Amino acid sequence: MEKILAPVPGAPAQVRAHTFGSIKVEPLTCTIGAELSGVHLGDAARDNDLFAEIKALLLRYKVLFLREQDITRAEHVAFAERFGPLEDHPVAGSDPDHPGLVRIYKDLDSPAEHYENALHTDGTWREAPAMGAVLRCVESPPVGGDTIWINMVEAHRRLPDHIKAQIRDLRARHSIEASFGAVMPEDKRHELKARFPDAEHPVVRTHPETGEQILFVNSFTTHFVNYHTPGNVRFGQDYAPGAGLLLNYLLSQAAVPEYQVRWRWQPNSVAIWDNRSTQHYAVQDYWPAVRKMERAGITGDRPF
Repeated sequence: MEKILAPVPGAPAQVRAHTFGSIKVEPLTCTIGAELSGVHLGDAARDNDLFAEIKALLLRYKVLFLREQDITRAEHVAFAERFGPLEDHPVAGSDPDHPGLVRIYKDLDSPAEHYENALHTDGTWREAPAMGAVLRCVESPPVGGDTIWINMVEAHRRLPDHIKAQIRDLRARHSIEASFGAVMPEDKRHELKARFPDAEHPVVRTHPETGEQILFVNSFTTHFVNYHTPGNVRFGQDYAPGAGLLLNYLLSQAAVPEYQVRWRWQPNSVAIWDNRSTQHYAVQDYWPAVRKMERAGITGDRPF
């Protein structure tokens, strides 16, 4: 078995095809993503060694892709739970027979909404955002409906040094009220915020397993909380435009193609991603086709 270490900060992903134990690994870009073959997630839910191989590959490539995973919902949940407890979603809800399995079904009767097709990291409005997720395609459009993932370790690594220094100690707020709550009546929106007050996270978080530095702002981020200091603000009027321009610049890094991988779905395709070090974007270009996905989100820990 060829040994693959967890990522070293600043090092690119291994980019040649190789095997890891019984798993065939085909990197999809130079910075993020690999397709696995020769493995069934139903087996990985029961096999400690096989699961350990997949987890090691996830830390290396940040998002893993598999085809032809004809697994049951119970197997889907059992595999995801190997990473940790699953979390419910306060707006989307879960499958009644499989708590933690969110059904993301889009058809002609689905309301128009734009949460998935924004560059985002799942659940950063939580004090402890998701560790990751396992997403399976149930039904895919004949064309369209791809998902894009972004390596936010690489996004931080390639920032100019003066920007890295400026944001090193910054913290920011993340809000469910300003995203999922925006379309709700005022009382429901306030009720949602009472259940999930705005979370505060470092702008640059540290990966708890690899030690990598991660640019940790996304579409749930509303503002910096400690920008208004003598080092950043000459006059009071510098505060809002200065902070806003910097935040927008940081958010724009997720749109850099060199940090991205794009995946075309087929029924029984699966993506496994590390939510701590990535963002993603579900492309909504497939209407009036149907797209049905099922996602198991894994509880994470508080960023530091």
